[in-house]
Amino acid sequence: MSHDSLSAWYADFFTELPNAFWRAAVPEETTAAEVGFVARVAGLRPGSRVLDVPCGSGRHSLELARRGHRVTGLDVSAEAVAHARAAAAEQRLDLDLRRGDMRELPAGVRADAAICMGNAFGYLEHLGTRKFLADLAGLVVPGGALVLDYAFVAESLLPGLALEEPPMTIGGIEAVSVNEYDAVNGRWLTSFTFRRGDQEHRGTSVQHVYTAAEVVRLVTEAGFTTPELYGDADGTPFRLGSPRLLLVARRP
Repeated sequence: MSHDSLSAWYADFFTELPNAFWRAAVPEETTAAEVGFVARVAGLRPGSRVLDVPCGSGRHSLELARRGHRVTGLDVSAEAVAHARAAAAEQRLDLDLRRGDMRELPAGVRADAAICMGNAFGYLEHLGTRKFLADLAGLVVPGGALVLDYAFVAESLLPGLALEEPPMTIGGIEAVSVNEYDAVNGRWLTSFTFRRGDQEHRGTSVQHVYTAAEVVRLVTEAGFTTPELYGDADGTPFRLGSPRLLLVARRP
């Protein structure tokens, strides 16, 4: 697969099978802990405006709305957005869920906090990532916050790296993955096969790997303040070997 063909790999990757797999994979208490972390570090109050991009099947958007925040969620997957809208209707939650690409953020939105959770930071080519952060800086109001969740940061991914992963079955869906580390381009490539009964979906995900220092440079160049770095949603400081990077920055 060529470099160019992977540049917007996520546009047709997230169909029902992978979405249902990941919906089943994350416990509710994990979502609650992550949203609690976001609310604390961003200083959210009832009625705060939150932009969740990409919002996936809405697990953070829905929980934020349950806590009284005004949420706009954006995702490229029609299936994921439909799932989130159905859940919102069932729970009588009022939030703005839109289908759209993280490379083209809606110009009319203003946010007290913008969040990019679930490892979606790193999906884009380098220039796309720079534009994404600059676009977010244009939507977050002065004093507002940016929160990035990124488990493919080099300090988390590379220590103890193993290319081989056993197949996993979650929610009745089997996921088989074949991993490759593209050192020249700093990319973690995973060829997935999802199966449920006689249904099958194949796709390759691309995660661009940055060091924490590179992410800090990208965020500050985009117009945010020097970030705080955490190693998990419990607020532990980020260090080598942390399970992921949770970055919090503000708009001056």
